[in-house]
Amino acid sequence: MSGRFHIVKEFGFEAAHHFPHKPDGHENTRMHGHSFRVEVELAGEPDAVSGCVVDFEDVGREIDKVRDKLDHHLLNTVPGLATPSLENLARWIAEQIRPKFPQLVAVTVRRPSCGESCRYTAS
Repeated sequence: MSGRFHIVKEFGFEAAHHFPHKPDGHENTRMHGHSFRVEVELAGEPDAVSGCVVDFEDVGREIDKVRDKLDHHLLNTVPGLATPSLENLARWIAEQIRPKFPQLVAVTVRRPSCGESCRYTAS
């Protein structure tokens, strides 16, 4: 039997944003914040020596770089995130991680308090 292994590393961050494209008076035109949860999914075959698809410590170091760019920031001012929808945020995170980890399969961004999420499938 053959198969492929999928591993997931999760992280969270707090950030603010606003949506200027909404109609005047809409609550989301005002700056507001969320707690975000992110899952970074990688896939592949385990290394013969380590038994791991990738080393979670290496993934964690790369995630820390991404989190530093997002945590406690106004997302609208992060280069590449002028419109910080869940969709754009998931794609942006994938673009940050993929150069170091071509095994990237997907990034899922959640706003648990809103019951909302978006999964971006890397290709």
